[in-house]
Amino acid sequence: MTAPAPWHATIITLFPEMFPGPLGQSLAGRALKDGIWALDALQLRDFAHDKHRSVDDTPCGGGAGMVLKPDVVDAACEGAAIAARPLVYLTPRGAPLNQAMVREFATGPGVVLLCGRYEGVDQRVVEARGMREVSVGDFVLSGGEPAALVLLDACIRLLPGVMGAAESADEESFSAGLLEYPHYTRPVEWQGRAVPPVLLSGHHAEIVKWRHAEAERITRERRPDLFNQYTASRGALARPPAAA
Repeated sequence: MTAPAPWHATIITLFPEMFPGPLGQSLAGRALKDGIWALDALQLRDFAHDKHRSVDDTPCGGGAGMVLKPDVVDAACEGAAIAARPLVYLTPRGAPLNQAMVREFATGPGVVLLCGRYEGVDQRVVEARGMREVSVGDFVLSGGEPAALVLLDACIRLLPGVMGAAESADEESFSAGLLEYPHYTRPVEWQGRAVPPVLLSGHHAEIVKWRHAEAERITRERRPDLFNQYTASRGALARPPAAA
């Protein structure tokens, strides 16, 4: 029986030596060695057309910084052999990366990630290639490479065979629209702080109830935006269907 093709990540970057970086360690690194996923990093300058291997130019209309050229980026995208994989441009102006998006990417054949640099990428190639613009947070990085590592790590850990206990992913933050409940281990008392008694009770149903209540409390306090979405979705599920 033929083994399934590995989940394939291609990175288009000016700094291919940054990969796999931390993804070569721990669970992701083991999965890479085992062939669960594959990685190739393309040097953007290899697709430049002049002897200086220029990849950028000054922005039209003036302004500080430089912009990645559309012809060079387009040639790199062509060289990436995208096939059915989504082409993702990592940029602060993109849609926020969330767990639902991560699951979508992880269940597909892989991704092609374009790491932005300087002031960004010429908009014409973004539109021509139908790039999906994604941001890992409301802050600015020096380039898209750290963002690519974040996105890849989030996806790789969801691939079949990567995590030791599949149920762990079902209880993590964002899996059910809530942040994760707090965890405790031995010793039962440490520096005058005790493990909540319910976790030592052996009553599974009560433990589940406590953990869910804590997840709701923490989400309500720290991420009211998520909590509002969570309560709205629960309300929608509770409403009876409209009469025909």
